[in-house]
Amino acid sequence: MELPKSPGVGMALFSGFLVLLFLSSLRELLLYSLNSDLYSYIPLIPFVSGYLIWLKKEKLRGLLDRSPQAALLALTTGAGVLLTYWILVGEEWQVSRNDKLTLMMSAFLSLLLGGGFLFLGAGVMRVIAFPAGMLFFMAPLPTFLISWISSFLQHASAEAGYAMLSLVGEPILRRGLIFQLAGITIRVAEECSGIHSSLVLFITSLLAGYLFLRAPWKRAVLTLAVIPLAILRNGLRIFTIAMLCVHVDPAMIDSPIHHRGGPIFFILSLVPFLAFLFVLRRSERPKDRAAPAIPGSPAKNP
Repeated sequence: MELPKSPGVGMALFSGFLVLLFLSSLRELLLYSLNSDLYSYIPLIPFVSGYLIWLKKEKLRGLLDRSPQAALLALTTGAGVLLTYWILVGEEWQVSRNDKLTLMMSAFLSLLLGGGFLFLGAGVMRVIAFPAGMLFFMAPLPTFLISWISSFLQHASAEAGYAMLSLVGEPILRRGLIFQLAGITIRVAEECSGIHSSLVLFITSLLAGYLFLRAPWKRAVLTLAVIPLAILRNGLRIFTIAMLCVHVDPAMIDSPIHHRGGPIFFILSLVPFLAFLFVLRRSERPKDRAAPAIPGSPAKNP
């Protein structure tokens, strides 16, 4: 079959066909994300990627050129993911709704990526590599990965909270994730992992690095800084709730700051994040300011 002569038209037709093919899964993903505390960011991802591609529109002119080999790799990957899902269903494996959407969205996005190489070419895809990669955040994380990240943040946050309580001299007896304080016992539950806030901050760090930093290593440092920042944020939340329970009222364990205080601590975590971003960005400014003139030295014309 002959491909459309216009790369833009071909990509539009191919994308429309994919959307129709995966319409049921896309609709299910939207409903799933709107009712999920973890994936509430997913509906925003296509708009963010679209905006980032629009910013690159001037650099895309004259780059259109089909890349069938790269397209074949991406299309084969997408087809392989689909085949894996059908095999699992055929073998009557109990695939959770989350993992089903992980596989279906990974297949959809791989096929879309293949279409990009097929109709637009490697040059275009190289320019929009980051926005295209951002689209993969539409795929929910596999269940095993969610469990691992939550467990890591849960235990690391307990360590941070315990360190803060010990630092201020608060009497505390600890057994793993259980803190015994004066008049109350607190257990650091899995819900205290703050995985949603950490994931949103991770995505934010990728976007901020892409938009405001040039050096790849500085972008990587900014993103890696999210890990200790997330742990310290969760530790501060544990510390705050524990101190309120001991020194104000044990009933604070059921207060809004415990059950709905996540956004407050997320905003607090943005303060050091933005400060670190400012330092990294400032270090990239060209050092072209005129040096102070030395008395008696001849002035230099620009």
